[in-house]
Amino acid sequence: MTDDAIARNDNRSTTPENSAFHGYISGDWARARERSVTQRVQVPFCAERRRALSAKFAGHTLVFPAGPVLVRSYDTHHPYRAHSAFTYYSGWGADTVPDSVLILTPNGNGHDATMYYRFPAGRGTEEFYADADIGEFWVGPRPTPDDVAVELAIATKSLAELPAILAHADSKWAIIREADSTIAETVDRARGPRETRDDELAVFQSEQRLVKDEFEISEIRLAIAATATGFGDVLGTMSEVTAHPRGERLIEGTFNRRARADGNHVGYETIAAAGAHACILHWVRNDGPVNDGDLVLMDAGVEVESLYTADITRTFPVNGRFSETQRLVYEAVLEAADAAFAVVKPGIVFREVHAAAMAVIARHVSGWGFLPVSLEESLSESGQHHRRYMVHGTSHHLGLDVHDCPQARKEFYKDGVVREGMVFTIEPGLYFQIDDLTVPEHFRGIGVRIEDNIVVTSTGAENLSAGIPRTANEVEAWVGQRA
Repeated sequence: MTDDAIARNDNRSTTPENSAFHGYISGDWARARERSVTQRVQVPFCAERRRALSAKFAGHTLVFPAGPVLVRSYDTHHPYRAHSAFTYYSGWGADTVPDSVLILTPNGNGHDATMYYRFPAGRGTEEFYADADIGEFWVGPRPTPDDVAVELAIATKSLAELPAILAHADSKWAIIREADSTIAETVDRARGPRETRDDELAVFQSEQRLVKDEFEISEIRLAIAATATGFGDVLGTMSEVTAHPRGERLIEGTFNRRARADGNHVGYETIAAAGAHACILHWVRNDGPVNDGDLVLMDAGVEVESLYTADITRTFPVNGRFSETQRLVYEAVLEAADAAFAVVKPGIVFREVHAAAMAVIARHVSGWGFLPVSLEESLSESGQHHRRYMVHGTSHHLGLDVHDCPQARKEFYKDGVVREGMVFTIEPGLYFQIDDLTVPEHFRGIGVRIEDNIVVTSTGAENLSAGIPRTANEVEAWVGQRA
């Protein structure tokens, strides 16, 4: 145990330190049960991804840290999640050992992959029982090097060897810096000032992830299926939800239960926004009541064990019936979503999806008399008045991160050409704030968003979440069946 760890636990630890205790706790343990392990299905896909890296970064040593456990408060931690770039190239997902590092070393024509991770600690070590952060008595057993090597088809070495490896870093090294600042600083000390190839590596891996392979699409389908079940779970508890003063919390908790049961976790903080809270785009406090007559805007996604996530939004009436105005707004948003979906096919520019949705949104708010200018002026670049009621974008890429590929260059993302295998959201909305004097009073406090996850096919697109009710009539029936 480090000196810092000892100091951190000094006021609460009662672990004996005498030799008699150490001797007794170190002996009489049965041999560890052998696990039956096989190569994971994602291995060949990860190998292909690494081959693309080799072609781009020939002769460079590439470093992908999984990252450390993040402190939540003092000596408590957030649930651990490996960095997405690490997972993308290694195939290690929810069961990643914290602080692991994937290093790709040039071998002439390509790279050799090595996983540096914290090997299991023997029962005779002090770490086993005395280190509350990493000791296996506290946090559970770690996999053996042989098991990791078989499952990931990657050579393994002890994390204890990593400092000596990093000490030899030079100008031909590149690292995903944001994953682990300590390792990045160690590499910098060895090779000199930060290298521009770090930035190139970050951009390249982000752009490589824009087009999903067969494994990725199958995992996103699993995440969407679990998410659909979670939405159904929530609708089945609405009588309990409406009876509780913080019913939004019950919605969140019910969905999160499904995420933990059928996946690894939620892919992002669940938005469970009832009534006027639905107009707050990232409402995650979820501490309000859910009342009869409200709409609930629920934006949630399950992250599966491979760390791929869904990102779905549905808006539904608590009592199972949209009011006249609620339905009017809902059907405008649905029309915008359908219009955006209709333009998706390989070869279009990504921003065209947003433009298709905005044309519908602008037409409706103009027709309702909310705009101070003509429809044409509002749609012009110098206008955009309709964006008051939908300030966010219509689409973002989806995968290991809910907002996937964030470091891709604009010319490959927003201004990029849509390609087969891309997975992204379509999520228009309308939000009329409770204090918005530009709209009639009966519109105020209504927020609607409909969000689906789509995959681009050779001829168009498939709505992966189409099985979750979308039309106003379908949603009413859905709520009624679950009540």
